[in-house]
Amino acid sequence: MLEVALLPLSPAVEPAVLALNNAHTAELSWLDGDRLTFLVRQAFHARRIGEVDGFLMAFDQGAAYDSPNYLWFRQRYRRFVYVDRVVVAPAARGRGYAGLLYADLFDRAGRTGHDIVVCEVNRDPPNPASDAFHAGRALPKWARPRSIKAARRSVISPLSRSCD
Repeated sequence: MLEVALLPLSPAVEPAVLALNNAHTAELSWLDGDRLTFLVRQAFHARRIGEVDGFLMAFDQGAAYDSPNYLWFRQRYRRFVYVDRVVVAPAARGRGYAGLLYADLFDRAGRTGHDIVVCEVNRDPPNPASDAFHAGRALPKWARPRSIKAARRSVISPLSRSCD
């Protein structure tokens, strides 16, 4: 695999991040520019690969974030990191970028004293690529609690993994 740069999401790349995000609204959720800027400022961790071959945005328990999925976890965990969105551009897939983004997040979460990272994966509508990624060798310790319902997202499966 080629060496890649893991960089922060900066205002200069927000238009490209917004375009990549909004090209994947079935898996993520649509954002406008103001909402993206707000989320980046609230994020515990917001990183990209290269110019924006992919990105990951995560929030900790103290974020001022109104996502029903995030709030579901905040009601259940005292301290956590919530992966809100991660996407890799179609032309950059198959290079291990999602795994690199997650590894970078787990490193930071562990260094800052977090002991759990959580996320959710759509079950209805299904997201087979995400299911395969989370079930694969890259992240073998994911636990799958019962399904939850979230506004506008149908049924999702919450996932959690320890930071060890």
